[in-house]
Amino acid sequence: MTEDREDRDREDRAEPEETAGEETAAPRRPRPSTEGVGSQLPAELTDLAAAVRAIERGERPAAPARSGGPARPAVSRPAAAPSPAPAPAPVARPALPAQLSGDAVAAARTVLAAGGAPESLAEAAVTALGERAGEALREDPWQILALAGIRVDQADGFAKTLLGGEGGPGDERRVRTLVVWLLERAAERGHTALEWGTLGAALGQNGVADAEETLKAAVADGLVLVFHVPDESAGARAAAGDEDEEAPVRLLLGLDRYALAEESLADGLSRLVNTFEADGSQDWEGAAGAAPSPSAAALVRAAAGSGLVAHTGAEAAREEPAALVAAARSLGLRAWAVAATEDGRRRLAGTVDAEATATLAGLLSGHEGPGRDEDGALALDLLAVLDAPQLDVETAATLVESVPDGARLVLSGDPAVLWSPGPGRVFADLLAAKVCPQVASRTPDPGPVGELVSGIGFGELAEVDAPGKEVVIVPVRDAGEAVHRTVQLVADSVPRVIGVPPEDTQVITPGHGGAAGTRALNAALKERLNPGPGRFGGFDPGDRIVHAPAAGTAVPGTVVSADAQGLRLDCGGTPVVVAPDAVPAEVRHGWAVTAHQAAGRRWPAAVVVLPGDAAQALTRAWVYTAFSRGERHLSVVQGVEQALPRVVAEVPARDRTTRLRDILREQAAAAAAE
Repeated sequence: MTEDREDRDREDRAEPEETAGEETAAPRRPRPSTEGVGSQLPAELTDLAAAVRAIERGERPAAPARSGGPARPAVSRPAAAPSPAPAPAPVARPALPAQLSGDAVAAARTVLAAGGAPESLAEAAVTALGERAGEALREDPWQILALAGIRVDQADGFAKTLLGGEGGPGDERRVRTLVVWLLERAAERGHTALEWGTLGAALGQNGVADAEETLKAAVADGLVLVFHVPDESAGARAAAGDEDEEAPVRLLLGLDRYALAEESLADGLSRLVNTFEADGSQDWEGAAGAAPSPSAAALVRAAAGSGLVAHTGAEAAREEPAALVAAARSLGLRAWAVAATEDGRRRLAGTVDAEATATLAGLLSGHEGPGRDEDGALALDLLAVLDAPQLDVETAATLVESVPDGARLVLSGDPAVLWSPGPGRVFADLLAAKVCPQVASRTPDPGPVGELVSGIGFGELAEVDAPGKEVVIVPVRDAGEAVHRTVQLVADSVPRVIGVPPEDTQVITPGHGGAAGTRALNAALKERLNPGPGRFGGFDPGDRIVHAPAAGTAVPGTVVSADAQGLRLDCGGTPVVVAPDAVPAEVRHGWAVTAHQAAGRRWPAAVVVLPGDAAQALTRAWVYTAFSRGERHLSVVQGVEQALPRVVAEVPARDRTTRLRDILREQAAAAAAE
C-alpha cells in the first residue's frame, strides 16, 4: 500500500531531513488577526480572531484533534541543567519504542486489516496517532495519511473498505484531514505556509468539490491559521497608481506548529537585538586589528556592537567566524563555534580550540557545548553558528530561545547553497529582512574548483583553467554509461591521477530512484569496492553507509559488524547500533548520496552525476552545493548537456513560502515607531 519512500525523496523536500529572564526590552509586533482586514478576508473568518490571539500570546489555539499525531508544544527554553557528562555508548534500540503497548498495536493491526491495509503499518500508526490509533482510524479512516508514504487514493480505498462503501470525496472527515495533510506535505518541501489559492487548488486536484468553503470551515474550526502579509509584487505595481488604495495583501494558511515556531524565532532574534549592551571595557578594536583578514576584522567589529549579526561567504570564509570566536575568547568571553555536522566541526580545528566547538545537534541535546546556566540558557556570551542555511525554522527557534539575554549570536553561511531539509528558509529570510548588521566576506575560495563554484553562484557556468585536472567534465550518453564512468572514476581514475583514494571520494546525484540514482550507483560501487553477499540486512563489514535515525538527519559512516543486537556502525568515530528491524528504514549505502545529504560536509574529491533525466530536478542552488563538496577535485559526469548552463543561469532555487521575513520587518517597523 505504501509507495517507495525513496522514489519520492527529491532535493526539494526533506531527505528522510526548535525564556529565561524578562523580555520587556524586545518590541512585540502586531500579530496576524482578522481584525481590520475588511474585504480581503471572507466574512466567515471572523471567528478566527480568538485562535489568532492565542498565537499572539504564545499559546496553542483550541482546535479539534487532527491527523498526523498529537500537537507539539510551543517552543520553550529547556530547564536548567549542569554541564552534561559524556554520552554513554549507544545501545541497541528495542523493536518498539517504549511508549508503544502491545494492545495498542494489536488494535491498530485489526483495523488496518479490516480496511485492506498491510498489518505491518500498525506500529507506525501507533507512533503517528497515539495509543488510540485503532479507534482513531475506525472513526476517521483518512487519518491513515499521517503514516509516511500513504497516497490519497490509497487512503480513499482504505476508507471505502472500512466504511462499507460510505464516505465519498466530500466526506467531512476526508476534507478536514486533507487540509492538514497538504500543509504537512508542503512543510516537507520547505514551506511554513501556503497561499489560500494554492491550497485551494491542491484540494480541488484531490477531488474536493468546494475548496473555498472547505478552507473557510478549516479556519473557523481552528484546524489552520490564516495570516495576511504584504504582497510586494502587487504593491510595486500599485505604486504607480492610486496612493490612497489599500495596500494589497496575500492570504497565507498554515499549521500552528510552524506559525508558533516562526513567531518564537522572530521574538527571540528581536530579544537578542534589544537586550544587548556593548561593553566598552573590552578591546574589540585591538582584536579586529589582529584579525587574519579584512573580512574577519569587519566581522569582529560588527559583533562588537550588535547582539545579532549575519555573515555570508563561501567555504574559505568559514575562517572568519572562527577567528571571531578566537578573538572573543582572548577577551575573556565564553565564545563557541557550532557547525551543522561533525565534518564541519573538524574543519574549524586550527582556528578555534576544539574545546570551543560543537555540532548543532550536540549543543541542543546537551552532549556538547558549554552546558546551561541556572535559567536554562546556554552558558555563553557569544555563539557563532556556521552552516546557517541548514537551519530549519523549528531548530532555529529552539537554538535562539537557548541563547541568553545580552549575548551575541552570529549566523554565518553561504547563501548560495541549498536551504534546510526541514521547513523554512531562516538564513535567507534574515538576510532579506535586513534587521541586523550583515558582513559579506571578500575571501574567495581558492583553486579551479573555487573559481568554478564562485561563477555558479553568480549564475555563470564558465570553463576554468585546471592544469592539475582539479576539474574534469565527463560527457555521457545515457544512464548506464553514467554509472559505468562513475565507478571507473571513483575506483581508478581519481586515485591514480589525483591521488585521492575511493574512501575519500564522494558521489553526489540528484535523487535516489532511476537508472543513475543513489541506489543504482551504490549497488555498482559496492560490487566494485566492497563486494559481498549483504548478509547483514543487505550490508557487509566495510560498506560505506548513511545513517538517518530521524527526518532531516543523515550521518555518514561505515559498517563494522552485526550481531543479535543489530547492525554496528562507525559514524565518524562514534559507535552506533541500529536494531535489526530499524535497518531498512534508517540505513542505506553511502558511496553515493544526494546534495541535501552532502550539505555541510566536504571530501577531498567529489564526483557529481547528472544523468540526462535529471535536468528538471536541478537548480542553481543544487549545482552550487554539489559542485562545492570537493576540496581538491571535482569530476562531473554530464548527461544533461545544455540544460546545465541554462539551469545555472535561470533557475536559482525552488521558492518557499514563509512568514519569518515579514514578521521581522514588522517588528523592526514597530520598534522604530516607538
